[in-house]
Amino acid sequence: MFGGLLRFSLIDYPGELAAVVFTLGCNFRCPYCHNPELIDGTSARIDEGEILSFLEKRKGKLTAVSITGGEPTLHKDRLFKFIQKLKKLGYKVKLDTNGTNPEIISKLLNSNLLDYIAMDVKAPLEKYSDVVDVKVNIEAIKTSINTIKNSQIAYEFRTTVVRDIITQQDIDEISKIIQGSNLFCIQNFIPSKTLNPLFKEKSGYSNKELEEMKKNAQKWVKNCILR
Repeated sequence: MFGGLLRFSLIDYPGELAAVVFTLGCNFRCPYCHNPELIDGTSARIDEGEILSFLEKRKGKLTAVSITGGEPTLHKDRLFKFIQKLKKLGYKVKLDTNGTNPEIISKLLNSNLLDYIAMDVKAPLEKYSDVVDVKVNIEAIKTSINTIKNSQIAYEFRTTVVRDIITQQDIDEISKIIQGSNLFCIQNFIPSKTLNPLFKEKSGYSNKELEEMKKNAQKWVKNCILR
């Protein structure tokens, strides 16, 4: 289930000193993905016991755990049980998800196991399957968005902008999809390692272009930030 552990982060859980746990496997194939080793299974596996042992020792120094991937909700009951163990250790828990498993998200929220949730909204609904390179259940995406918006915990939606893939108009459409949301994060694509090697040659947007995206998005959401 686990493909890595980042032992300390100041940026993965807003306002908290966090460890980051990476899960293996994803049901999307975003060509610009910056964690391809988690998708194709080449990442070294790490034992759950090793993670929990580390977190036990760091109680009082770390305050939170961010679970990312890959797509953590693919692990269903194993994810649920793992988060229960994190909560027993006293940690706040943040979940990163692509929103394809709304029933898992609902189960975690209803069980009060999450303190923060971040969902990647990859594209306007009509472009979703093309951008993530697999057939997508759009109704599941819409359900997850609504579930998260109506939750009682801190949350964010976020979109990575790759030039020629996600346009200003796309950001406008995404902003309307998540209309009224507390926080929308526009993340500029920075080429490094990518699932599709050709995407190392792609680029993000200029600061001026990003500011224009942000300005337009703020017509539809309560707050928009650039990352």
